[in-house]
Amino acid sequence: MEAPGLAVHGETAPFSTALRSLVNNPLYSDVCFVVGQEQQEVFTHRCLLACRCNFFQRLLGPKPGPGVPSPVVLSTIPAEAFLAVLEFLYTNSVKLYRHSVLEVLTAAVEYGLEELRELCLEFVVQVLDVDLVCEALQVAVTFGLGPLQERCIGFIEAHSQEALRTRGFLELSAPALLPLLRSDELCVDEAELVLAARNWARVGAAVLERSVAEVAAPVVRELRLALLAPAELSALEEQNRQEPLIPVRTGNQAQVEQIVEAWKCHALRRGDAARSAPCRRRRGILPREHHRVLNQELRE
Repeated sequence: MEAPGLAVHGETAPFSTALRSLVNNPLYSDVCFVVGQEQQEVFTHRCLLACRCNFFQRLLGPKPGPGVPSPVVLSTIPAEAFLAVLEFLYTNSVKLYRHSVLEVLTAAVEYGLEELRELCLEFVVQVLDVDLVCEALQVAVTFGLGPLQERCIGFIEAHSQEALRTRGFLELSAPALLPLLRSDELCVDEAELVLAARNWARVGAAVLERSVAEVAAPVVRELRLALLAPAELSALEEQNRQEPLIPVRTGNQAQVEQIVEAWKCHALRRGDAARSAPCRRRRGILPREHHRVLNQELRE
């Protein structure tokens, strides 16, 4: 009986280099993609994409049709990120960059490329900084990437003031902002957090063509107004009349419900005076005279 064969392996580097040379190479290409807003043409090879990725297998079909195939349009992915995906599919390796890794990560999730997704996640954690963290949090929330979301929230908790001033913070969705506002570990004073929430709502209102109060409604309940001093609360009440941020309760007399609840805490000198107005101090809250009489053990 013949002995079983032995698998032997040649050098991987020349093989990888040869395949990398086919990325976006019109030679022998049988599929052309038009990608990104710039509508860049990218040349690929059907058999390689189909055998490496189920998404492309479904997209391209089992076999090419007669004649010259029409370009496949993928308008939502930037060309640079798409080329990175192709590099991974052709060579099983990829060069990642901080400025584009979240776009590659998004594509990896959407295309079902688990290994590429993990490589991107590892890279994001390595390069995470103040300017990137809110964008990374948005991607994590959008695609349900729990570990990345926890890492981003932990980073923002440690660098709260800086993160709240970034463009990425202003562009967060309400579902991404909510876990931040619910955190006790934010290193920021409540007055600064109220201002950041107002700036966030202003940007959202301009983009969505809605009112500031309407945009803020899903998240504003997480602001801990009872932690503000009476003078600060009065100033917020006056500002809210000029530019509503805190939603108004309808009734016989219009009242700003959340601010009223905060005033109750001050009047009764007890944190449990209004259970819907959280009185827990955040890690970065500046001390105020009335804090010592609030029930800091209050839990919703």
